[in-house]
Amino acid sequence: MKTKLLILTIISALAFAACGAAATPAPFEAAPAATQAPAAAEEPAVEGGAATNVRLVIKNATLSIVVDDPTATVEAVTRLAEGSGGFVVSTNTFKTTVGPESKTVQQASMTIRVPSEKLNEVLGQIKAMAVEVQNENISGQDVTADYVDLKSRLTNLEAAEKQLQSIMEQATKTEDVLTVYNQLVATREQIEVIRGQMKYYEDAAALSSISLDIAPNVVTQPIEIGGWRPEGTAKQSVETLARILQSIADVIISFTIVCGPFIVVLGVPALFGWRWWMRRREKAKMVEAAEK
Repeated sequence: MKTKLLILTIISALAFAACGAAATPAPFEAAPAATQAPAAAEEPAVEGGAATNVRLVIKNATLSIVVDDPTATVEAVTRLAEGSGGFVVSTNTFKTTVGPESKTVQQASMTIRVPSEKLNEVLGQIKAMAVEVQNENISGQDVTADYVDLKSRLTNLEAAEKQLQSIMEQATKTEDVLTVYNQLVATREQIEVIRGQMKYYEDAAALSSISLDIAPNVVTQPIEIGGWRPEGTAKQSVETLARILQSIADVIISFTIVCGPFIVVLGVPALFGWRWWMRRREKAKMVEAAEK
């Protein structure tokens, strides 16, 4: 009789604990990221199963950027994530059409996870790659209270599990053994669920998620109208002008090198002779004018 009464008491307590566990908020995303932010004064939290003064804050960042080359940006962000100790969750590159001419351009989207303490640093480096940042959003959710609540319920369920094991060892009737066994199985299932939720928070506390939308900078893309690409014509014209100027420069250089010595040898005497003749002519004019 005492055994049955104790069993009923433990079952009632476990039912109460189960109701509380059911009220515990489930993780709000399948794979969010998290970071650890400094705790407010006198607000203890837990981390990795031990009491600390560190809060657990789930953080997600979304970023929409415009770049010159989406494919190259995806490669650069991949190297950045891996170099910072994180990894790429997913990558998607695709083509789309823009403008009245339905021009085909490359776009990309990706999700990465990086150490939470490097979230702002990584975001800054990604924005430095962009021609324009169209949208940026960082959201967070403090899960410290949920984690503490889970830990408290886990402690109660583990204590109840030990009591059920003790009762099961002392039970002699088959009916009592089956009742205790069924309740023990249910208790262990609740324990595993709560441990899974706690593990989720602990793992999420280490990394932050960044979702990227990468669009091309259409202004920098080659202009093409009905198959005609004016930048190609402009390039050819510039090249032609450069060749003409190069040819003129070559002629001037060759003339200077080849004819320079002859100009010096013949030109200097000719210059002095011309100046002597001009002076003599002026002197003759002055004499003629004096005689008149």
